[in-house]
Amino acid sequence: MSLWFDVARVAAGLNVLLLAVLLAVWGRNYLDIRSKHALGLMVFAVLLLLENAVALYIYLLDPVLATWFASDVPAIAWRGLMALHVLETVGIAFLVWITMD
Repeated sequence: MSLWFDVARVAAGLNVLLLAVLLAVWGRNYLDIRSKHALGLMVFAVLLLLENAVALYIYLLDPVLATWFASDVPAIAWRGLMALHVLETVGIAFLVWITMD
């Protein structure tokens, strides 16, 4: 298993946790004020959460794809995927920070 694979998996897992926090806050806000803005943020969080949950499933649980990703994907592809997951984590962490402030 490569370092890139591990970093991508950790970043996707962090994304799921951070998005769950955002979904809880934005869901509570929607229930309190019923604004379209809060609803839009909830939809955004749900879709991004699903994307990261599918990525985690592929990386960890799928019997065919997990093995393929762990052994046969070239390093250049993993660097790209890892960069996307890490950039997404940074963006979501910033959203959590400004939401909780």
